[in-house]
Parts: sequence; structure tokens; C-alpha cells
Amino acid sequence: MTPSLSGSAAAIEARRLTALRSYRVIDTVATPELGRLTALAAASLGVPMAWVALLDHDTCRRHACVGTTTTQVPRHGAPCAAAMAADEVFVVPDVTCDPRLSAGSSADWPENLRFFAGAALVTAAGDRLGALCIGDTEANATFSVEARQMLASFAALAMAHLDLRRSDVLNAASAGFAKASEYSFIAIDESGTITFVNPAGEALFGYEPGEMIGQDIEIIIPEPFRKAHKVGLARIASGCPTKLAGRTIELPGQRRDGSVFPMEFSMSIWEDRVGIGIGAIMRDISEWRARDAKLIQMAHHDKLTGLINRASFDEDLQTVLAGGRHATVMLLDLDGFKEVNDSLGHAIGDALLQAVAIRLPTCVGGTVTVARFAGDTFALLFPGSGDPLAAGTCAATILDTFQAPFEISGHTFHVSISIGVAIGTGPEITGDELVADADLALYRAKRDGRHCMRLFDPTLRSAIVARRALHDEVTRGLEASEFVLHYQPQVCLVNGRMIGVEALLRWQHPQRGLLLPGAFIETLEAHPLAATLGRWIVAEACRQSAAWRAAGLPPIRVAVNLFGSHLQEGSLAREVMSGLAQHGLPADALEIEVTERIALQADSTVLDPIRELHRLGVAIAFDDFGTGYASLSSLKRFPLNRLKIDRSFVRDILTDVHDAEIVRAILGMAHSFGLDVIAEGIETFEQQEILRRMGCREGQGYLYGKAMAPGAIAALLERKPPWQTVASAA
Repeated sequence: MTPSLSGSAAAIEARRLTALRSYRVIDTVATPELGRLTALAAASLGVPMAWVALLDHDTCRRHACVGTTTTQVPRHGAPCAAAMAADEVFVVPDVTCDPRLSAGSSADWPENLRFFAGAALVTAAGDRLGALCIGDTEANATFSVEARQMLASFAALAMAHLDLRRSDVLNAASAGFAKASEYSFIAIDESGTITFVNPAGEALFGYEPGEMIGQDIEIIIPEPFRKAHKVGLARIASGCPTKLAGRTIELPGQRRDGSVFPMEFSMSIWEDRVGIGIGAIMRDISEWRARDAKLIQMAHHDKLTGLINRASFDEDLQTVLAGGRHATVMLLDLDGFKEVNDSLGHAIGDALLQAVAIRLPTCVGGTVTVARFAGDTFALLFPGSGDPLAAGTCAATILDTFQAPFEISGHTFHVSISIGVAIGTGPEITGDELVADADLALYRAKRDGRHCMRLFDPTLRSAIVARRALHDEVTRGLEASEFVLHYQPQVCLVNGRMIGVEALLRWQHPQRGLLLPGAFIETLEAHPLAATLGRWIVAEACRQSAAWRAAGLPPIRVAVNLFGSHLQEGSLAREVMSGLAQHGLPADALEIEVTERIALQADSTVLDPIRELHRLGVAIAFDDFGTGYASLSSLKRFPLNRLKIDRSFVRDILTDVHDAEIVRAILGMAHSFGLDVIAEGIETFEQQEILRRMGCREGQGYLYGKAMAPGAIAALLERKPPWQTVASAA
């Protein structure tokens, strides 16, 4: 075993062993050349034994042995180890009596060894690999200085042979790697002549094996780049530095057939005994570039329609505005497209969008950018145009063109479009601001009845800011439980008795006081928490009805209005019956009011719970009857108990014969269907009396009181209300 070493000595030994292993000779058979060298050394120095000793961690390994067969002995105590460590030729006249070898074991030495001499094998970096050793069976006390110098020379030759072998091994490894590599390797001299190319390089450029060697490198350089190549090569040959070395860049390459392709190129420069060498690693990146082009296409175009997308549209718009030019932006939205998707599926919807994308560009000139933003929203950019009249004319053309139906997969679609327009000039406005303005105008077009164009004006922005602020306030109000229910009396027109109340939502605002629905209901209906509030309304109406009854007051029905989003959840029947059961109320204690807007959009999710409630005894009322387009058809679909005549017909019933006839017709139709009727908006006894004479039995309006707090309703139930006294006197 090798004795333990100090820190610095251990580091030196570790580096030495690394150097030794880099020669890859420890576990290999000695080359014939090394064998001839040791034989020549033995003959020249007149000894029978010679060998090359290489010292590993624990062993001394002998190569190219002459006159001895021992190939491996322990390193510690061997004279070879002492020879490797010595700065001069290490000589032992008689190994049997030399005190320097007393720690060793002569049994491990070559057979009958008496004389030993060795010269260290030292690399150019100063690392000691071992020693060239000679030996004799007889002692020799007169080993001359000339003999020592000769042995040192032979050791230098052995080291040179090992260095050359190491270079051959490295070159062979490099050549093998280059041959097997999928990358293309090519090397040239300073004149530009190809000196090496691997099989991958020959295949890359379309040449037969060996055909490129000796030719000028210009055979792979496209003609437009050859002049620049010559200048660069001349600079390298003159010793000037180049920025290309060590970098990976993209260059065009030329194949034997003249075709040009993109390639990745990484160059190296070196200098050897022949001169300057230049090499490069290359590979064809045509597939990469094709993929990149496809990604660029996908990044800038809508996959479904082929039109440019929002990102590309924004870039074009910003370019126009950055030049200080006018720009007109139109946003277009298909009216009722969601119903197409929901009823016929996304495949038909996608086909319709593709048809729209084909028709839309035919309505505008070639300089207009046409894009699809998302869903059924399209956009047009008119660069350099700031004329509102021209925008209006173009919008009218689009609206007229889209009057023609679309024929898609056996279906005929009459598609209408809403258009929002905004005009701006850069750099006074940004692209994002202009698109936002057009979006506000589009929102107004949809609110104004659809299939129309609206031009942006600053008041729209003020309105949207106010709407967003109100949305935030509503959120805070819901979280703080600021919404309450007030109740408006419903009266029997025959005897004046209160028979029910309608629960109406109010907002107890901390700064603005009690707010009526007109101030917030539109925002609340579209709010994500609307369904949650709807569930609270049902529960609170049931709780309050039970509280009145528990106080000994006459039982009355409570009518509640619900949000469309609440009804769309499909859980209304379960919630209503749970609320009634929790407070011990009969089913007829509650009435659900359905607006015509909800009726028009009702599907099975809405209808099934309403039908279930009706079956269980909960009354269903149709609110604002007669004001829409689907009232008669809705009577067939909905399981109704009661119609509510809208206040707009009651207001002028005494002076407008048409209103009177409409009310009379509604009453007659309701009686034919077996439905009860309640008239809204009664404000005078005269209105009450004519309705009663027409056959209307129930009424609601300011004559009997506005919506009021629960305590005020309790007070009216405890005593005869004032309208009942007047009615009795009449």
C-alpha cells in the first residue's frame, strides 16, 4: 500500500494519476515501437533487461519488457518508484545491499536482479508517469556518466512515443466521433482548401465520400456571400481576431445541386505545426425555420378563419398611430351567435364564423385590415381614415351585405351584426384606448336594439366608468348585507282587504340612503353574486311571512321576483320548498313572479323547477303581461296561476280607449285560461272602480301604498287600512 500523503502531496499525486490515465496505456498491450525502443536501450547499454514502468495508485506496471517476464509488482519499495521521483538518473549498483531499498521486497523484483538504473518519464506539463528502467544480473559499480545520459535520452524517446500515441488515440477518438456524429464537421486551411469533412458533412452538401477534400470551401457558400467570405478568411490568415469564433450563428449553405438552405454554423480556429486551421460544426435547420414560419403564422393569424388575430391587429394599429395618422377601428359582433352554438353545436358555429370571415372582406377595400378577435367578434382597421361619414357609409354597406342569409350544412342563417366605431389620431390616443372606445360603442349598439352602428363619444366612457364603479359598490353592498326587502300591498278590489304583498329589493346604502331598484338592478342582474342574492330573497321572504303569521296577523301570500341567473341554476324548486318547510309555511304562502324576458330565454333548466313548484302548490305569476312579443306563446309553456297587467295599460285606462280595450282583452283571455289577474299601478279610486267593473279582482299600486318595511305592513294588517274605509263608504 502507498503511504498516506500530505494535502499538497495528495493533490500532486491526484493530478499525476489523471495525466497517466489520459494516455490510456495502463491496461493496454505495449506497441511494437515501444518494445523496439526498450530492446535498443538494453543493447546500447549492454544490459540483459529493460522495461517501461508506469506507476498507478498501488502498483508498478511494466510494459515492453526485455529479459524479464514480471509485469506487475507493488509500487511501494520498488526501485522504479524511486527512479520516477528522482530528478537525475537513479542508479542502484547492487540492489541486495543498497540501504535505499531496504523497505522493499526483492521477491517482487525481476529475476536475479542485482543492478538497476532508471530515468523518469516526465510530461511536458511536469507530471511524472513512471520511468524507463534497465537491469543486470550482476552488480555494477562503474555505471558511467555517458551511460546515464544515454539512458535519459532513451527515456525522453519513450516519453515522446507515449505523447505521440496519446495524440493518435485522441485523433482516432475525434475522427470516430466526427464520423459517427449527426452533425457536419468540416475543416479548411488558411487558403480555404477543404482538408477534412465527415460523412454527415458530405451528405449535407450532397457530395460523394472524399469528393470534397482538396476543393475550395466556396463550393458550399452561395455566390452572394463569397466576397465577404474571402475578406474574412484573409483577416484570419493574417492573424486578425474574428468575432465568429466560438459563436453559433445562422448562415446560408449551398448544396452540390445549387440549392440554398439555412444552416447553423459554429467556427473554431487553431494553429498547429502545419499552420492555421479553421473548422466548423454545421447542421441543416430547414425544418426549424419551417416550424418557426408556421409558429409565426399561428402567432399572427386566427387558426379557424385565417384572418389576422388580435395581436397582429394591435401591431398594425399601433404602427398607424405611431406615424401620427388617423385610424378608424370597427368592432363587429354577431347578434345571437351563442344560440347557434347552443342549439346546433360548435361545428356549425365554426362553419358560420368561417363564412362570415369570407364575406366580411368583400365589404371593404384592400387597404383595410380584417381580423378576428375572439368568439364572434371581428375587427376592421381603416388606416389613415378619420371621416365619421365614411365610417358610417362603410358600416351601412356591411349591415346591408349581411342581410343576405348564410347557407351552412343544410341550415339557413339570417345573421345580423352590431357595429361599434371609434376614430382617433396618434399619438394623442393609443391603440388599446381606441379599441376600448370601439368596444364601448359596440356595447351601445347592442343595447340600442342590435343590427346597427354606433359611433363612440366621450359620454360612453363616462358611463362605463360609472357602471364599473357601481359594480364595485354592489359587490361591497352584497358582502356587507346592505340589501333589504320592502313589501308593497296587494289588495282585493271587491272588499279592499289586503291579500298579499310583493317583495321588492332595496339597497340601504351607507352614504346615499335607501335606493330603489332603478339605481342598481341592471348592474345587479349581471353580477356574479346575483344567484346568491336570489337564494337570500327566497329565504328572507319565507322568514318574514312566518314572522307575520307567528305574530297573529292574517295570512297573506308573498310574491318574489328572481334573477335570471338564479333560475338558470335549476335548483329553485328545492330552495323554495326547503324555505317553506323550514318556517312551517304552506305552499300557497309564496308566489314566484316570472318576467317575459326570462320566459323568452327559458329552457328545461328553468321550466322544470317552475313546473315542479306549480305541481306542489306554489303560485306562478307572469309579470308585466302584454308588454313583449312572446306573451301568448308563453301562456302555453308556463304553468301559470296569475297574470299581472302592466302599469302602462292602467295609467291611462280612463282616458285612452285602446288601453281600456287591451285590459278588457287580457281579463277575458285570463278568465278563458282559468287564471287570476292583478292590475299594477293603481293610483286612484277611479282606476280601481273601472278595473273592478271590468272583472279584475286584485290590484296593486300607490293607492294602497308604496313598498314599505315589514313593520309598516304589520301595522296595516292589524287595523283596517285607509283605502278599505274609503272603499266601504263608496
